[in-house]
Amino acid sequence: LGRRSREWRTTEIWFMVVDDVVYICGTPGAGPAEREYWPRDWMANLLGHPDFSFVFKESIDLAVPARAEPVTDPDERRRVFSSPVTGWYRDQTGSIDALVEHAPIVRIEFTGDASALNGTF
Repeated sequence: LGRRSREWRTTEIWFMVVDDVVYICGTPGAGPAEREYWPRDWMANLLGHPDFSFVFKESIDLAVPARAEPVTDPDERRRVFSSPVTGWYRDQTGSIDALVEHAPIVRIEFTGDASALNGTF
């Protein structure tokens, strides 16, 4: 739900699974040279309205009610961005410290029936 517009938005974005937890994250800036935080509409919308519909469209056709929780703990952020599945993000910034300090990241909790996801990831 749009933070200001209050209109439903659809954002196609990658998700990662680290230690059986689903995360959505981004790079701090718009490119490798930009390490400072660059606001993301999807993050602002999830901060304003954390309940959303997580829509899968490739390996499974499913929409599951979910809730986004910002990840602020530096240790958790470093653990996620140190994972092999987040290598692309490290390659974009060239600095895990920039990711830990500035990258937008939320932890996802499925609040609806996600049983169809068993074994999907």
